[in-house]
Amino acid sequence: HVTKMAQQGTRSLVTRIRQQWSDPKLRKEWINYFTSTHFWGPVANWGLPLAALADMKKDADIISPKMTTALILYSALFMRFAIKVKPRNSLLFACHATNETAQIVQMGRYLKWRMSK
Repeated sequence: HVTKMAQQGTRSLVTRIRQQWSDPKLRKEWINYFTSTHFWGPVANWGLPLAALADMKKDADIISPKMTTALILYSALFMRFAIKVKPRNSLLFACHATNETAQIVQMGRYLKWRMSK
């Protein structure tokens, strides 16, 4: 039952994308978006949270508390920017929300390690 619903949802999404792509005006909007810094900036930025997530498998003694603090502040500022910029940049917000969460977890790991010494 759930698989059938997922298939219908996927078909619906594919149908909508095909309809939008067949409309020259909407196709141009998609192309403009995918060739803009509004898209590629956040895509390039995903390296930060992906690295933080990968580092969670490593020992906590390699975590730099100063750099982690800087990245927490950096992502907090850019989450706000992503919401305030016109048009709103949801991809940038998602990137920095992920990084914010990962960095806070990393800081927690560092503090736990430091307290155990």
